[in-house]
Amino acid sequence: MDKMTRAIELMQDQQLEEAAKLFTEAIDENPKDPIGYINFGNLLVHLNEMERAERFFNRAIELDEEAATAYYGLGNVYYEQETYTKAQKQYLIAIEKGLDEADVHFMLGMTFIHQEYVKLALPYLLRAVELNADDVDIQFQYGLCLAQNGQIEAAERTMNRVLQLEEQHSDAHYNLGVVALHKEEAQTALEHFNKALEINEEHMLAAHAKAQVEQALSEE
Repeated sequence: MDKMTRAIELMQDQQLEEAAKLFTEAIDENPKDPIGYINFGNLLVHLNEMERAERFFNRAIELDEEAATAYYGLGNVYYEQETYTKAQKQYLIAIEKGLDEADVHFMLGMTFIHQEYVKLALPYLLRAVELNADDVDIQFQYGLCLAQNGQIEAAERTMNRVLQLEEQHSDAHYNLGVVALHKEEAQTALEHFNKALEINEEHMLAAHAKAQVEQALSEE
């Protein structure tokens, strides 16, 4: 097993110091290989060392302008710094350079979500779902975005898909409760709010919604 592969395994196992040491050795041995800089950049993002990570990703791009994952890594640096327009630019370049994976489409969609451009977010989140239908976070954010775009039935189907993937997802139950209220199904809404609170007793939105529904039902 080469040093790069071993370092990636160590990083996945949270043995970050050992991974950093091997990445450094791999870069020293192959200073013209962009992959080493990209992998070390990913590690630095993990360590929240964003300025250093940015330098490593830029060095990878200097070595290979077609290195799509370097642009993706740079996008993650800017995303973590909440400079979403800069992140968008890098994610789009990564896609243009051929990176067609769920994560990059998801992250691009999320940059639009954070800026409240929910219509612009939708196609990227949809693409992420198409590429990885079993990712809970992707499904959930797609469901939220559908709801924000007024596509209530599609949002309901997606939130039910979230529950298929993760039964104890309190936020999915909360949002299904909101959908039920939209459909004027108060009892179903109450069941979902109760379930959300059963999973997470500190779910303030569910607690507030439950109280409102119970008050409305008592006044009927």
